[in-house]
Amino acid sequence: MTRPRRRRPHSIRHTLATAAIAIGAAATTLGAASVATAASAPASRMGFSTPGDILIADQFNNRVVEVDAGHHIVWHFGNGASVAGPHSIVGPNDAERVGSLTLIAGTGTPPGADPSCADPSGCPDNRVVLVNRAGTIVWQYGMAGVGGSGPNQLNTPVQATALPGGDVLITDQANERVIEVTPDHRIVWQYGITGVTGAGPDQLNNPNSAELLDNGHVLIADENNNRVIEVTRNHRIVWSYGSPNDTATLNGAAFASRLPNGHTLITDSNNNRIVEVTHAKTVVFTYVTNTRPGSIDQPLPTRAVRLADGNTLISDQFNDQVVEINPAGTIVFTQGSIQTDGTGLDELNAPYDAKVIGDFTGLTNPSGGRG
Repeated sequence: MTRPRRRRPHSIRHTLATAAIAIGAAATTLGAASVATAASAPASRMGFSTPGDILIADQFNNRVVEVDAGHHIVWHFGNGASVAGPHSIVGPNDAERVGSLTLIAGTGTPPGADPSCADPSGCPDNRVVLVNRAGTIVWQYGMAGVGGSGPNQLNTPVQATALPGGDVLITDQANERVIEVTPDHRIVWQYGITGVTGAGPDQLNNPNSAELLDNGHVLIADENNNRVIEVTRNHRIVWSYGSPNDTATLNGAAFASRLPNGHTLITDSNNNRIVEVTHAKTVVFTYVTNTRPGSIDQPLPTRAVRLADGNTLISDQFNDQVVEINPAGTIVFTQGSIQTDGTGLDELNAPYDAKVIGDFTGLTNPSGGRG
């Protein structure tokens, strides 16, 4: 089926010593627990946070699902509605399990992409939320359906990363910035000038992800600049791969992570491939998603993460599948039926992100250290 391309230009530090992201009994207010505390708390229960389960941001189904090895949904958040609210999430582009909580970026859906969205201008969400197992929002940054760049406002947030100290790193795409937000909603660091598109100093163009590295730097997938950059807290670029005018090297950098061996794994979305490059910028691994049987010409993969066993988990967006490949490029697991939109067993609709619960290989671990 032909479908519209996704828009391409589209721990809570309470003042108490025990708190990093304070989670209270009230749905969106700060309390006594924290993301850092939750990350160290036991969360595995039968059917929830079982090791090996996969958490998927099922974009155009307006939900986040946790699936087991038998393709069964064992947990979900989002009632499928295209209006942002206490029980809905619109067009989620990112999700991660943080202890017993789930951190979700409610990105919104562009015009014509989501059949449930009747608004010709698209359906916004513009929130980053923390949700508990019961499906209650316990922390939120951004206001439901409201786009902006002022206090407690976002515009098309595409990724959120829980940091070891309790803050949250948010890739605020349409505001052309990456921001670090405290539990009490203060922005304490920013890369990118709000609302300014460019490739110059402290400028971004449709950023799509950001990960905190062990050295304190931030790795950013600067999507429409066709590059991945590593920046210091003082806004200095110390490593980069790709450039704005070179679409052969990268074309739409959707995600990047720094692997334990020092290599960088990049989702080269518009080139429909995953590449792993060394610090010296030598390509050592490539996987192309649109040459496999059943694929459409432009599936536009959006997320590839390396797993602890050496396999790679790929969100092959418009093929409606999450695929796991081994180092030889052989598919060893799929979730979703290729080119079949749906909400039934083993069905997805434009999955944007997938991660194995508890596996932070190459990713920012909210408990500290690397996965």
